[in-house]
Amino acid sequence: LSAKYGAKPIILVSGFGIALTLPFLTLADTPVTLGIALALFGASLGTLDVAMNIHAIEVEKDAPKPLMSGFHAQYSIGGFIAAMLVTLLLSAKLGPLITTLISSAMMLVAMAIIWPRLLSTVQAEDGPLFVMPRGIVVLLAALAAITFLVEGAVLDWSALLLTSEGRVEASQGGLGYMLFAIAMTAGRLCGDVITAKLGDRPTLFWGGIVAIAGFAVLLAAPGTILAMSGFLLIGLGASNIVPVLFRRAGSQTVMPSGLAVAAITTTGYAGILVGPAGVGFVAKHTGLPVSFWLLAALL
Repeated sequence: LSAKYGAKPIILVSGFGIALTLPFLTLADTPVTLGIALALFGASLGTLDVAMNIHAIEVEKDAPKPLMSGFHAQYSIGGFIAAMLVTLLLSAKLGPLITTLISSAMMLVAMAIIWPRLLSTVQAEDGPLFVMPRGIVVLLAALAAITFLVEGAVLDWSALLLTSEGRVEASQGGLGYMLFAIAMTAGRLCGDVITAKLGDRPTLFWGGIVAIAGFAVLLAAPGTILAMSGFLLIGLGASNIVPVLFRRAGSQTVMPSGLAVAAITTTGYAGILVGPAGVGFVAKHTGLPVSFWLLAALL
């Protein structure tokens, strides 16, 4: 849809869709109504994710320097702010409904502000609504799936890895992901400068090497502090891989860039969904450390 009509209308429809459906997640009182609300919310969120990246590529093409890593850094920062805000609102006993209404109101204000500022571009007026990824896009999509898989696994399993190995107490299990998230945000804030100096390919390659080294440190280091630094290396190394992949999707000529971005985003979500479950399946038979070594092997 973004390739056919341009990113602007898709961003607006999906953004307002998120704002309107979020409060209904707290009002649903049966599995069926909750399922419907989640489906509508998820569809809006996924659509916005694709359209935002397509628009980011269009903006970056008109800029004299790389911008994609900075855009993704803002996404990470937004996640931090949202988590803190919702925690504060719920801690203030406002309840889920009021909290989501406040969040939706902020989203509506944001959408109203960006409405006149979005670029009005159409990439392929008569293009298809959907095509299978092909050529270099298949490789880009596969790399995105692996990177998202690693991120999902660190989010879902790092605490259990640390506690089961006796690295930290259960109450401190979240420290690993916190270090990972901080390093990833910092890496993305610096990523555009790094990419402008090194180029996309070296940034992708050496970022992957640093992330692999992070897994080695995490799993093989004898001391807890040294092992925990592995999360910093994984976050720093992986931070700019996905932004580079989106940029390359926008510059390839095998298929329309909007469709390429959609393919990469879809496989990325698949990595987030399937990856942690796969890690758990392997861990059940071989243990979590083996699962994390396999993540390093995939990278």
